[in-house]
Amino acid sequence: MPSPLSADRPAARPPGGGPVDALISQTRRLKGEVDAVRRDTPADAGDPGERWRRALYDLAMHQLDDLDEHLAQLRDDPPAAPDASAEQLPAPPAPARASLLSRVGSAEWDLLTDEVSWSGELYRILGRDPAAPPLTLDELPSLVHDEDRPRLTEMVTGCLIDGRPIDGEFRVTHAADDIRTVHMMGEPVLGADGSTVSMWAVLRDVSELRRCRRAVSETRDSLHRHRHAAARTEHRLAVELQEAVLPAWHGSLRFPRRGPRALDVAAAHLPPSAQASVGGDWYDALELSDDATLLGAGELTGHGVGAASGVAMLLGAVRGMALAGTAPGALLDCLDRLLDTTAQPTLAGAVCLRYRHDTRTAVWARAGHPAPLLYRGDAGRALDGPQGALLGAAPGSAHGQAEETLEVGDLLLLHTDGLVPGHTGTAAVHRLLALAPRFAGGRSAQDCVREVVREFGEGERTEHACVLVARVAS
Repeated sequence: MPSPLSADRPAARPPGGGPVDALISQTRRLKGEVDAVRRDTPADAGDPGERWRRALYDLAMHQLDDLDEHLAQLRDDPPAAPDASAEQLPAPPAPARASLLSRVGSAEWDLLTDEVSWSGELYRILGRDPAAPPLTLDELPSLVHDEDRPRLTEMVTGCLIDGRPIDGEFRVTHAADDIRTVHMMGEPVLGADGSTVSMWAVLRDVSELRRCRRAVSETRDSLHRHRHAAARTEHRLAVELQEAVLPAWHGSLRFPRRGPRALDVAAAHLPPSAQASVGGDWYDALELSDDATLLGAGELTGHGVGAASGVAMLLGAVRGMALAGTAPGALLDCLDRLLDTTAQPTLAGAVCLRYRHDTRTAVWARAGHPAPLLYRGDAGRALDGPQGALLGAAPGSAHGQAEETLEVGDLLLLHTDGLVPGHTGTAAVHRLLALAPRFAGGRSAQDCVREVVREFGEGERTEHACVLVARVAS
């Protein structure tokens, strides 16, 4: 195959320069547009995201400069070779932000005559005096960084002996310990008998390109670390907020603390098997002033700090209205209007139950949520009552309520969706009602919660869930 022309040899102008000129115009127009966006991007050194974007813009500009210069070289005649008999002037210093392709050189090594030809720019790339003779293939590794010499030797050997193209990089050290990265591409020239008679190569100084890519990589990694740290911080804050709003109960609680008639209450939160964002599930039990106890459970859409703070707001409102004597249906109506006023659209399901100890009656209402389950003896059933729309879904809609009279030994179970893995709606209710025989026999509320956790909380779970059990103790 014929050897290509070096960067210093005259060549015929490519025919039809019009398309190349058009490509140059398009490239320069794109450079202007990218540069305008880059200048409008704040260079905020404290924001990893902004640093990463800025680095990407810089890299894009360098690569467009690369393309612009390459197209210009394609359109124009290559520069004349330096006159060896003329006095060689020192090479001017490279501009601080040179085009990535403004420094491209070529070389050819003739194995039959031992003639070596270098372009003038190659001397600048390799940091050689233009008056010095070009180096042979055996001498070339002397310019290369110690760690990269084996790589260069392997590339050259593979090209000369096995006929493989060269495509690789190595580092060279200029004066004042200026280390440059050079990309080399070349091919062997074969003779009539198939043996290698010469080797040509094009070498390019890609130091600035590599620097830009390192900057992009480093800022991307910094951004990932920043986001990961922010996510860990947010998760920790969400967990702390959830624990403050929804503290774990250790054992059963008695409501009211004094009096002849009481509820034995226990609850638990069942997290997913794998670590996940904090969810919006909640439960609550509150002693009221009129010989009554409030029981509730529900779930708020969303995850993380937003969901935890939303639960805190919702529970505060529930407790405040319940202490003020608001009935369950009217309480859910107020919660519906409250969620409608929040800046972030939110949906919530909830069930609220007000139990009067003197009459053993439970008045309850729900909003897009499973009804309470009643266990009596060794059987169970879901309480009958109006459904009610999800909170936040239809502001202004009314939530009806129902009343149930209980007996000593009865057990109420309130839960959130997702308690039974892989089952929702009626199927989940059937699975929970099947626990009735294990709840019978006067077992405490805490014992019953343990049975629920043992049945549904020890396997693989993908969702948060809450369960609350209240047993009419007397």
